[in-house]
Amino acid sequence: MSVEIICVGTELLLGDILNSNAQFLAGELAQLGIPHYYQSVVGDNIQRLKQVIQIAISRASILIFTGGLGPTPDDLTTEAIADFFETPLEEKPELIQEIADKFAQIGRVMTDNNRKQALVPKGAEILPNPSGTAPGMIWQPREGITLLTFPGVPSEMKLMWQQTAIPFLKSQGWGKEIIYSRMMRFRGIGESALAEKVAHLFEGTNPTVAPYAGLGEVRLRVSAKASSSQEAIALIEPISQQIQAIAGDDYYGADEDTLALVVGQQLRTAKQTLSVAESCTGGGLGAMLTEVPGSSDYFLGGIIAYDNRVKMALLGVSEQDLNQFGAVSEPVAKQMAHGVKEKLGTDWGIGITGIAGPGGATETKPLGLVYIGLAAPSGEIHCFEYHLGARRDRAAIRYISACNALDQLRRQLLRKI
Repeated sequence: MSVEIICVGTELLLGDILNSNAQFLAGELAQLGIPHYYQSVVGDNIQRLKQVIQIAISRASILIFTGGLGPTPDDLTTEAIADFFETPLEEKPELIQEIADKFAQIGRVMTDNNRKQALVPKGAEILPNPSGTAPGMIWQPREGITLLTFPGVPSEMKLMWQQTAIPFLKSQGWGKEIIYSRMMRFRGIGESALAEKVAHLFEGTNPTVAPYAGLGEVRLRVSAKASSSQEAIALIEPISQQIQAIAGDDYYGADEDTLALVVGQQLRTAKQTLSVAESCTGGGLGAMLTEVPGSSDYFLGGIIAYDNRVKMALLGVSEQDLNQFGAVSEPVAKQMAHGVKEKLGTDWGIGITGIAGPGGATETKPLGLVYIGLAAPSGEIHCFEYHLGARRDRAAIRYISACNALDQLRRQLLRKI
């Protein structure tokens, strides 16, 4: 027995909105321990909807629909389901009254097209919608097939899922086991290199280990199936410890951890402060740091030194070095880091300068060349050179550069704390 999620809406196919409903439902199914192997997205077309249903019932016993339950002509989910299973629709007077009452509560009158939302296949149970006008349904049209429908509005769907769908699925025997996952995060190592180091762990069945590549980072998902989250964590923990030992300093955190969060915790533990001087990242590093609540404890501020005059006037960068080596160079990155550290009176200073493109590259200084200066409390100043490549766009180069700066500080703090 497994589930297929079917998301209905031409706007999803066109990319007008992000399909967050599928992501939410996938996580919820894992929590209930329900196998989930397929997701489908289909536009607002009754024939294609029926084709998707035909495929889905051949490989899943529970079909979960989101979208297509509204009052407009392109809302076709309920009609397509009833037509596919050759079952007439029937109007529920209690639903009409409920919809009318909801309109009255906001000072509006229900229009005739909303009566469409009170139609359900004969024999289906209503899945109440406490916050909207589009109810869903729970229906078993055939032996071994269960359908659940939800509106496409995420807030409505989530509330209906929590209040009605979960109790129903648990009553069917689901939820006795859960699938719990930990997402381990790494930086400074490629996906293939990390996969080779932990290849022997990919053969496990409970827990399982699977690699994922992200922008400038690698992740390993460790998942276990057990009767409770505590039991699952107990299964995951030894594998997680093995991976951390293998990865060393390349491992930086898990699940919702960000580099900015981890670095902030390190600075707070060390009772040290940080300031940043940014050129090519244009304030992106400062934005990452201030995303963390309470970051004012350790992050004092930054200077966006985009023009060379600002580099000289506020950060004390040498005009001679700018002329001799250029703004994108090791000496300038170091002086930016030192300058902001001295100017703002912090323990650590970071300076970033680079060529994010699309223009500005030369033969000797290609697109994606970035220098990161790191001024330490001891007075020592480090510099790191990166070649991020011409295949990355401006936004990616800026983002990865800010992350690389945080990662280098993280590694230094690991050795100091």
